[in-house]
Amino acid sequence: MSDRVQLRTFALIDNMQPQYAALTGTVVKGDVCLAGMAQLYIEMEPGSEIYRLLDAALKNTNAKPGFQIVEREYGQIELHSFSIDDVKEAGEAILNASGLNINDRIKPEVVSEQIINNVDPYQAQLINKFRHGSLLVPNESLLIMEVEPAGYISIAVNETEKNADIRIIDFDPVGKFGRLYVSGAESEVRAAREAAINAINDIEGLENVRT
Repeated sequence: MSDRVQLRTFALIDNMQPQYAALTGTVVKGDVCLAGMAQLYIEMEPGSEIYRLLDAALKNTNAKPGFQIVEREYGQIELHSFSIDDVKEAGEAILNASGLNINDRIKPEVVSEQIINNVDPYQAQLINKFRHGSLLVPNESLLIMEVEPAGYISIAVNETEKNADIRIIDFDPVGKFGRLYVSGAESEVRAAREAAINAINDIEGLENVRT
């Protein structure tokens, strides 16, 4: 395997929460994921590696693909199943095919986070123009967070829903930075922030060398 192959993200979610699964289901191009499923999100560099790796996962496991994306720098794969064992086996098949192990993944980092309280109606309308999830209601609190590598934002979003009474406005796991937008009462948004940061900080991996 070429030394240039880099495992940017290896993110395993054991139980997709209802809002997170529903929002993900609106953007996937392949098999639709549902609440209660386990999910695997993998991000590789160079991007074209994901075609061969997804092939290995599909031929050796029962996990279903939601998407395969190759953008300017990176490639992403999403797989899911009601059986967490299927998803874990898919991850192992991909690691074996790439000649890597989970310890080769990059450790994620929260690169930006902020809470906006009492969101202005005009800003709420601007955000609602691009959201795929719930509407942002004026005067609520809004958490915005950025994570690098991007794919790990999926874990952060799912954990906000597990640990706080919030609404997922949008999230984007593709590109250099992953972003989430969640809203609710200030106390709930602060609980969501803590859950998301803790989830990211708990993931082990190699230190990211930024370019």
